[in-house]
Amino acid sequence: MPSVHVVGSLNADQLLEVTAFPGAGETVLGSGMRISAGGKGGNQAVAAARAGAPTTMVGAVGDDAHGRLVRDELSAAGVATGPVRTTADAHTGLAVVMLEPGGDNRIIVTPGANASLTGADAEAGLAGVGPGDVVLLQLEIPPHVVDHAARTARARGATVVLNAAPAPVDPGCLAPGRIDVLVVNEPEARAVARLLGLPEHAATPEERAPALAAALDALVVCTMGARGAYAAEAGGARTVLHVPAVPVVPVDTTAAGDTFTGYLAAALAGGADDLATALARASAAAALAVTRRGATTAIPGRSEVLRACAASRLAPGTAGVPDTLDTTYATTPSSPTTPKD
Repeated sequence: MPSVHVVGSLNADQLLEVTAFPGAGETVLGSGMRISAGGKGGNQAVAAARAGAPTTMVGAVGDDAHGRLVRDELSAAGVATGPVRTTADAHTGLAVVMLEPGGDNRIIVTPGANASLTGADAEAGLAGVGPGDVVLLQLEIPPHVVDHAARTARARGATVVLNAAPAPVDPGCLAPGRIDVLVVNEPEARAVARLLGLPEHAATPEERAPALAAALDALVVCTMGARGAYAAEAGGARTVLHVPAVPVVPVDTTAAGDTFTGYLAAALAGGADDLATALARASAAAALAVTRRGATTAIPGRSEVLRACAASRLAPGTAGVPDTLDTTYATTPSSPTTPKD
């Protein structure tokens, strides 16, 4: 069965709930704290696994309590962690997430062991990859490792999905023919466009998505928050698919983009031939995720997403998206428990 192989970052996320973000020189008291597995790579691996795809993580953690926590939580979510290297030379990556009651956050990340990941790690971790598999990459690891992983995956016939987050500053992995799918939000899309030398007049997602698709010869998905997602097929055909956002009351937006990307990667590995439905399910999964606190702890399971889509009148195979999402199957906003599939 085709599988998803994630090469990326692994962090311990320290979530601090605050009534307001501190200003310069200001101290505020937090109302809660929890630690869980995270990092864009880890989050997307958990999302792909919960979407039903066999999923393997390639990354690095420190030889410390946080590293063991990350391994254990990914394994519990069904992610194979054999290619995750443990190093005694660096601590596990750490993200400190400050969360306001309205769902806005501020995040500080120290890469730790993520910065030690090498091309050799990526090549060894992708040894079993072949046609039909999806290799999912982000930019929280060294750029040369991302580029090496993309080259390795393409050489072995796999589909390469790049979530260009954080916004890229190195054009290496954006060479034409290097990737098959690009997933970006609005600031990331602008950064990629600048790196590729695209004209600034392509200012709307309807214009930017096909321009990026033509430049990269890749499927491009631009996520736009409350404005939904726009997709343009490889080659930059002028037809742009728009999937509206699903309105919810956000509690924590930390996992939204990673949930969307992981679900999309799982759909591609499953041979999805209906892009609209794949995007709609990814959008519904992300909407469920923001109704909960945390990152990996907020990501819903596949059956939950399908139930929510059905309850919201989104039938498999349709291109439409409901105006509202029934979140009956979501845990309550105050619940930190892991969603059950």
